[in-house]
Amino acid sequence: MNIEIRDPASEALIQKRLASGAYASPEEVVRRALEALDAEETWSDEERQVLNAKIVHSLAQLGRGEGIPGEEARARLQKRKAAWLAENPTARP
Repeated sequence: MNIEIRDPASEALIQKRLASGAYASPEEVVRRALEALDAEETWSDEERQVLNAKIVHSLAQLGRGEGIPGEEARARLQKRKAAWLAENPTARP
């Protein structure tokens, strides 16, 4: 299958991704974009509702002064990221 990109803005986005060095070809850029689109579209309403409920809960905690210092939050996230990457070795960091 051949795809012609006629929109200059779309072509510029592809060129920007190629220039970043993260992608080796326009096909790889388009494939990654399609994967992201597919993942976004497969999110169910239930998953969105769960996420929104967590956000509301977290904002309420912050409003009550129950937050954690930024450095501690970053350290926790880094630890979780490292564990996730160890379990998913083919994932991109």
